[in-house]
Amino acid sequence: MTGITIHIIPLLRHCGKAVCILLLAACALPMYAKDKEGDNDEDPKYDETSIMVILQGLGGAEIPAVVKDEIAYLSITDVFNFLKIRNMTSETLDSLSGFFITQDAGFLIDKKNNVIRFRDKVFNVKPDDLVKMETGLYLRTDYFTSVFNLDCQFSFRSLSVKVSSKVELPAIREMRQQLIYRNLNKLKGNIVADTTIGRSKKLFKFGMADWSVVSTQRLQSVNDTWLNLTMGGTFAGGEATVSLNYNNYARQQLKAIHPDSSIIRPFDQRQQYYRLRFVNNDRKWLRQVVAGKIFTPTISSLYAPVVGVQVTNAPTTYRRSYGTYTLSNFTDPGWTVELYINNALVDYTVADAAGFYTFQVPLVYGNSQIRLRFYGPWGEERFLEENINIPFNFLPAREFEYTASAGVAEDSVNSKLGRIQASYGITNTITVGAGVEYLSSIRKANTLPFVTTSIRLVANLLFSGEYTYGVRGRGILSYRSQNNWQAELSYSKFKKGQTAIIYNWLEERKAVISKPFTSKNFSVFNRFTVDQIILPGSHYTTTEWLVSGAVYRIGTSLSTYAIFMKDEDPFVYSNLALTFRVPGNILFTPQVQYDYNSQRFMAVRAEAGKYLFKNGYLNVSYEKNYRNNITNYGIGLRYDFSFAQIGFSLWRNNNLTTLVESARGSIIHDGNSGYSGAYHRSSVGSGGIVFVPFLDLNNNERFDKGEPRVEGLQLKYNGGRMMRNLKDTSICIMDMEPYAAYLFELESKGFESVSWQISKPTIRVTIEPNQLRRVDVPVSVMGEVAGTVRLREDTLLKEQSGIKICIYKSDSTLVKCILTESDGYFNYMGLPPGDYVIQPDPAQMKKLKMKPQQAAYDIHISAKREGDVIDDIQFILERR
Repeated sequence: MTGITIHIIPLLRHCGKAVCILLLAACALPMYAKDKEGDNDEDPKYDETSIMVILQGLGGAEIPAVVKDEIAYLSITDVFNFLKIRNMTSETLDSLSGFFITQDAGFLIDKKNNVIRFRDKVFNVKPDDLVKMETGLYLRTDYFTSVFNLDCQFSFRSLSVKVSSKVELPAIREMRQQLIYRNLNKLKGNIVADTTIGRSKKLFKFGMADWSVVSTQRLQSVNDTWLNLTMGGTFAGGEATVSLNYNNYARQQLKAIHPDSSIIRPFDQRQQYYRLRFVNNDRKWLRQVVAGKIFTPTISSLYAPVVGVQVTNAPTTYRRSYGTYTLSNFTDPGWTVELYINNALVDYTVADAAGFYTFQVPLVYGNSQIRLRFYGPWGEERFLEENINIPFNFLPAREFEYTASAGVAEDSVNSKLGRIQASYGITNTITVGAGVEYLSSIRKANTLPFVTTSIRLVANLLFSGEYTYGVRGRGILSYRSQNNWQAELSYSKFKKGQTAIIYNWLEERKAVISKPFTSKNFSVFNRFTVDQIILPGSHYTTTEWLVSGAVYRIGTSLSTYAIFMKDEDPFVYSNLALTFRVPGNILFTPQVQYDYNSQRFMAVRAEAGKYLFKNGYLNVSYEKNYRNNITNYGIGLRYDFSFAQIGFSLWRNNNLTTLVESARGSIIHDGNSGYSGAYHRSSVGSGGIVFVPFLDLNNNERFDKGEPRVEGLQLKYNGGRMMRNLKDTSICIMDMEPYAAYLFELESKGFESVSWQISKPTIRVTIEPNQLRRVDVPVSVMGEVAGTVRLREDTLLKEQSGIKICIYKSDSTLVKCILTESDGYFNYMGLPPGDYVIQPDPAQMKKLKMKPQQAAYDIHISAKREGDVIDDIQFILERR
């Protein structure tokens, strides 16, 4: 037993020595590895990370960096690339050269000698302040400030650096230039989009219809009814509009007292409207052909509708504005006034308590059709339309524009009308024109040649002139100051004995001065007008001083009129109307009319109204006219449903009681998009678009059977009114200008999955009149690829940042290149289903003198509703 013990003890001693040797070896290996790392320039005391570098006015970007003792060192190459500063790294990655903004400001950052040469100066750098890493040089943030005058404020808590500069950096200049170019392209109509959808080629299609009904019952008298149906669509490839009107007012009310009451039939042809218009804005010599009821401004007095043909090379689209023209007038109090330019609704307002309204109409190059629509608040009157002429007509330099019209007037003698007018832009500030007008019903000279001119004398001073042989000559001078003073002078001289214009004026002189005034407690519009008419053997002058606006939150409108006639005392009177809220959220509007000659009130009126249930409005009113001894009082209710506007009112006028019921709205139908709906405002003449987002499972950009619709599509656009359909996820945009090209930016941030992306996010669509255009939006299910890149150093693997990973399609087409983050991680989402190849960038590998163990990976992205993810890609790099 003892012998055995003697033999085991030496064996235990040998084993103990072996264990000690192994422990010593294990302790020595890390020190050996550390010494091997010391052979490289990389310092293990630095922690690699990424820092958000924020440049004021531009934004931010993730920049590779290292941090030591809460001091940041930024990758010089990445910072300069972010700031768009020219730089180039040497093959050994120990120096970097380039120029700062201008070519005479060259620089050299040299790690080998630890110096920075900038312009003619040399800056010595401490060895620890300029660090060489595997992907390039890193510089302490202080040197960006002291050498390049880039103020860098590093926050260790948020790992961000705020950069500012007193000089304009190339990145800022490039962004500003891109913004300028983008705005210029918008002004010129050069809209860049991923997808462009032009005009459709349909021959026949119904689109929209407006309708309205007004029925009036007089308890002690007869009743009358007015019906309107306006339809818009496509006929023979052109824009077709038909408006049918039925009104038995004349026959019911005037047959006992008016000899022509039987002539004015309820369905009178003069009250019907029909038009067929063909438009091609890309054809410079002939852009529009119109047949049916045409609108043409005439010098002669012609008030009947004209049935004929009109051709012009003027575009229908809204042109670039070079200023504004103040348009103001009166209608009934509380009426809604809509301003249309080329059938596009551009603005609307509600007349104040005195009926005054004003618009700033954009002055655009070329002829534009300016139209006003008036809607009564209760529907007790049908909407009226008024076409107006803006006196200033400018064309761009060296551009020619013409309009020719011919037709028959629906008057008692069926007058024949012919008119042709042509204009030419000599410069952008001078336009001249000429033409001739023929009207068969004019006695004596029925052919009227004329010339016109429009001149912009200075930036805010405009002149317009016209001379018509044998009829008149007139001129208008308009000036707007920088502080919004506006003055307009006009003078017209008529030839004595002319018969083209029905009134026998000899001269008209008019002056208008207007100015808005604003302060903390009021905002009012002031206008003073003087108008003098010279007649044979007589003359009269009218003046008006108007103040309209808000004073201490009280809507105020004060108008004073004066009429001066030869050998007569002046007649002066004023209208004052106020609008303010009283307790109960009731809108109260008192109004008085005062005669200064008799020093007594001519009339008083008061109205109180209150909104009910958001879309309803109830009002009561009282009116007393002392001159005619007429008393009116009544009550009305209006409610705006989504599909129609309904109104009821009851009025008592002395011994007459009147009931009025009204309704109006519009119907929209589009079989292609499957959209049908009703709206409480008019729609005919405008256009729209329906976006249908769907999940493009097979990635063929077509809406195939079985592919589901998706909700959450976000849009950015200008103009129109958007309605979302929660049932089928479609988005409808209405009230858009026909024939105009709209740019839509589609965003996928509202989708339920981040893998659902829109591959073509910008779309330009040309709007068709009276139509809804369907646009299918394919939503691609994008796959994601992710992985890591590590560098092998002997037996250690270290995460590698700044490595460029490139993804190619199976046909070697480059899809995307991305950089690894500070921990060597990379990922990219945006791969449609298919086969791809992913690999480190060979050019960068050669420059870094590295190579991957596996050169590339072949990956396949599957078509899945939730998206495919491949996240196990690993690249192991080795030094060559």
